[in-house]
Amino acid sequence: MPNICNDSHKIHDKKINVLYFASLADHAGIDEEQLMVNDETAGQIFDKLSQKYNFSLSKDKIAVAINHEFSNWQTPINHGDILAFIPPVAGG
Repeated sequence: MPNICNDSHKIHDKKINVLYFASLADHAGIDEEQLMVNDETAGQIFDKLSQKYNFSLSKDKIAVAINHEFSNWQTPINHGDILAFIPPVAGG
């Protein structure tokens, strides 16, 4: 299971599921994954994943949901949470 924290001295005690939609799934090459994280917020996790996958959209263009409810980037993540990143989707 991937660990997105670069600090080797920290304990990664929270397993979460991350869901990617639309262009974010295209950039990541996957639509979901499990990660081990520390005491981090949704925004901190997105920043690390954005560097890892080279996302072209910034946080101000993306909605975040935690456990199927829209949330904000400052929300702390807990063990077992489902974190979803939802970019704008054009319809037609």
